Amino acid sequence: MNLLDVAKSHVMVILRQYDIVTSDIIKNSIQPVLAMLHVLYPDQIIDEERLYRDLLSINNVYVANETQLRDDRDHIVWLPDRKSEITWGFWNRYRHYLEDVKSYPSIVISKLHGLTDNILGSLEDPKRQGEWDRRGMVVGYVQSGKTLNYTGLICKAADAGYKLIIVMAGIHNDLRSQTQLRLDEDFLGYDTRLSRQYSNSNRKVGVGKLVEHGDLVIHSLTSSAEDGDYRTQIARNVGFMLGGDPVILVVKKNASVLQNLLRWIQSDGRVDPETGEITRDNIPLLVIDDEADNASVDGKQAKRDENGTILENTDPTTINRLIRQLLKTFQKSSYVGYTATPFANIFIYPPDDSGNVKKYGEDLFPRSFIINLPAPSNYIGPVQVFGLDDNGELGLDEHPGLPIVEEVDDYELHIPDRHKKDFPVKSLPPTLKKAIKVFVISCAARMARGQNTDHKSMLIHITRFTVVQGLIKDLVLQELTRVQNLLEFGSGNSTNPIIDELKQIWEEDFSNATVEIQKVVDDPQITNLEWEKVEQHLYDAAAKIQIKAINGSAKDVLDYKDHPNGMSVIAIGGDKLSRGITLEGLSVSYYLRASKMYDTLMQMGRWFGYRPGYLDLCRLYTSEELIGWYKHIAMANEELRKEFDYMAATGGTPMDYGLRVRTHPDGLQITASNKLKHGTKMAVSFSGGISETVVFHKNKDIAEKNYSHVNSWLSQLSTPEPIDGSWRWTGITGKRIIELLEGYRTHPLSRKAEPSTLCKYIQKLLLEDELKEWTVILISSRRGTKDKIAGLDVGLIERRDDSEKDSKKWMLPKGRLLSPVDEYKYDLDESEITSALEMTITAWRNNPKRRGMEEPMEPSGPYIRAVRSKQKGLLLLYPLRAPYPDSEKPIIGYSISFPKSHKSVQIEYLVDTTYWRNVYGDDEEQY
Repeated sequence: MNLLDVAKSHVMVILRQYDIVTSDIIKNSIQPVLAMLHVLYPDQIIDEERLYRDLLSINNVYVANETQLRDDRDHIVWLPDRKSEITWGFWNRYRHYLEDVKSYPSIVISKLHGLTDNILGSLEDPKRQGEWDRRGMVVGYVQSGKTLNYTGLICKAADAGYKLIIVMAGIHNDLRSQTQLRLDEDFLGYDTRLSRQYSNSNRKVGVGKLVEHGDLVIHSLTSSAEDGDYRTQIARNVGFMLGGDPVILVVKKNASVLQNLLRWIQSDGRVDPETGEITRDNIPLLVIDDEADNASVDGKQAKRDENGTILENTDPTTINRLIRQLLKTFQKSSYVGYTATPFANIFIYPPDDSGNVKKYGEDLFPRSFIINLPAPSNYIGPVQVFGLDDNGELGLDEHPGLPIVEEVDDYELHIPDRHKKDFPVKSLPPTLKKAIKVFVISCAARMARGQNTDHKSMLIHITRFTVVQGLIKDLVLQELTRVQNLLEFGSGNSTNPIIDELKQIWEEDFSNATVEIQKVVDDPQITNLEWEKVEQHLYDAAAKIQIKAINGSAKDVLDYKDHPNGMSVIAIGGDKLSRGITLEGLSVSYYLRASKMYDTLMQMGRWFGYRPGYLDLCRLYTSEELIGWYKHIAMANEELRKEFDYMAATGGTPMDYGLRVRTHPDGLQITASNKLKHGTKMAVSFSGGISETVVFHKNKDIAEKNYSHVNSWLSQLSTPEPIDGSWRWTGITGKRIIELLEGYRTHPLSRKAEPSTLCKYIQKLLLEDELKEWTVILISSRRGTKDKIAGLDVGLIERRDDSEKDSKKWMLPKGRLLSPVDEYKYDLDESEITSALEMTITAWRNNPKRRGMEEPMEPSGPYIRAVRSKQKGLLLLYPLRAPYPDSEKPIIGYSISFPKSHKSVQIEYLVDTTYWRNVYGDDEEQY
């Protein structure tokens, strides 16, 4: 620990006595610490300004409260009564470590304490007699600190009496080893590479160095070595029995590893003479499933009828089966899945009485609880990076996106999207060469800010094939070596052209970005830099950079722990870098791997997370298509989280939410097709929802047929009335709305607006005496190019094309066609609008995430649809000016606002892999 970190740690001790830490309190607390350290280290100088900024940044974090869905049937509340009886040795040591070594702010530790109490209390008391089984899930954000959370839970579980803790950490050795290393430092306190069994003579690491906490005995059957996964021979040689001292294992989700582990556990079990089943009695088990949506979910979910009953007895996939068998073996077990992309887990059907359940144990649906973790205020996720439109429905202000995303359009000639495993890459795209130089500048600028010993990483993720990754590594090495040589030796001329080139990049790409990011991100560590200060560090920064291929074939590893003075690395890879693995200090990403599944895209986003003091020095290079997809994901992901919060506020259960996600119109996009492998009957409900066409064909014939159909349909209606520059028809029957939809063709990616599904929903509600009377609005822009539709003058609406270079589809920005005000101003009266606004404001006041937001001035979508009569639907037609030149007619899009219905009407349809690929293309979750 350098002197700056020592000073920071001492000041944090002082600051913990304050509930609210202000800048003045920080300044006053710094002075006595600096005076003390000056006496002890008179020859060393501490940068007081940087110390102040670091402390201000650390203490300027806001963390909202979590929301939760629970089902407490068969659960006994226990923690409040037992809390004072438990000796919280592991937890207090971990908390001390976070406070005094890691310098976490009090608010973060306080929230962690409360949250882990909540999760532990949602599990069962390990002292409870009899048979019990709890299943839960904790949902965070990608790279948001889930490991911190489950480490705290593990500490408390061990203190409370859980005797066996199994952490399932991904499917690769790298992630398993990285996770074990974290737990060695944060929980075990000793280096498991030297000894798995606790002893006073063990080499102490992390929390183990806090000797004032005494001996806390915990054994490990795995180690942080690359090959340190579970092995039966080691388990037999350790010399202790399960059920005594607590034991932890960190294993990867690998069939042979889990089979051997299960076999060893069952070898000492009790055999039921009637069933032949093996049970381990009185050994409370806690399974932590990290990245719970990866490999754990059954990819062979069987065919079911319309009631969800299995039609055929299909064995589950191996990993899923082994986890279920492991839980079934223990008389007392708790399972907690951690993930940032929970959608595959939600698609798991709730428990049933099928043969699979009797044979393997029930599936991993989180029936007991789901906890939704809010992102801390300093977290940088897809909403911050890619932006979000102002959306009253989700309670979100507009986010313009950060100036750190660069579009890549020059890679096809060098390495095309669809290439074979032996594609001969001969040169790098110019944008990748530039990205390498940008990384050098970023490293130098961080040094100029004093971050000399911080890790610095660059990600290159453009192919799944290891051979191609090797070729790219060689070319990247050539380019980096060229830059290093020019910085060291120059080019033989009086001026060094590489310095001029890097300076130009700095002036064009960085100077303004810092100013813009300072306006929207409250990080005191981000300071303005002059080029001259950055230039001083260019050679040192470039010379320090290593290049590593991280895949199953290469021997390279990301050994950050072996570089106490900071590691600078360009990591080239595919699957291993796409999920779970943390790239420390990631600042530059070059990413071109396409996918349309929400969970796959989110997990690939290694650039999400925390970037203290260098967010303005980060860059993401990616394709136009992926930029568009991430913008759509940002909205869809927030919508599903909003639905979760709404259910939590109204007392919903995990099973309720599972049904809602499975019936959500976006459901088919949110997880991979292998979860629907045998054909799954899906259901969708549009009750209280909005359906919009947000993706259109770039096809003249389709556009003009849609235009002709809408034009003809409108011409058959009565004379409309003008309203606020647009045209309105009232009293239109549901049958006429169905006629319009039946003749309209949507793009497959406008899944929420698919006409045949909408027609079935409207037809069903007409039978329930709902949706009988519709208002139709033909929107007209006052400023747009004029055209005629059904003989009416309309101004065409301008919308940007988020997939401009795609010749087949036009994606609207951020997945929205509707202008929010249009949903209420044309068909609600003043009392209805007032009522919807009052409900919106009430929900806003109850929202823990509202910090920094102004009270809503307009009603939001769910409450607009809640006050609308069940009899009435709203159809909004938007004439759009086509973004491509050969279309002679406007493109007609539509939005439908459905009132909240209490009839629970759902529309069912069968989907399978063939359907999926026809709609979305190849599934790329497995690389």
